[in-house]
Amino acid sequence: MADPLEFRSGCPIATTLDLVGDRWSLVIVRDLLTGKKRFAEFLASPERIATNTLADRLRRMEAMGLVERCRYRERPKRYEYVLSATGRGLLPVLQEMCRFANRHVPGTWTPSAGFMKPTAR
Repeated sequence: MADPLEFRSGCPIATTLDLVGDRWSLVIVRDLLTGKKRFAEFLASPERIATNTLADRLRRMEAMGLVERCRYRERPKRYEYVLSATGRGLLPVLQEMCRFANRHVPGTWTPSAGFMKPTAR
């Protein structure tokens, strides 16, 4: 795996895409913002992420400081994930993406009012 903090350029758009521009990271952030914390909960999302991909993305997001991994069981070791302050900073970006899709992409579902609040989670 390449250094997760290696960026293509200083462009803020390219840099953000280097952090979360793959097809799964923002979906995981969405799930964390809506209360999911554990591996099995992420797997239950409608997008059906593969287990190996989920594990890889969570590792990368932790290395980049977007999520924090917390142990909730010692034997066997089990972890849950929470967004860091940096990860929570993506909420307004995701809200705008929702507004864009709802305006311009027919058939997209409307997020909950709680998710769309300016101070949500």
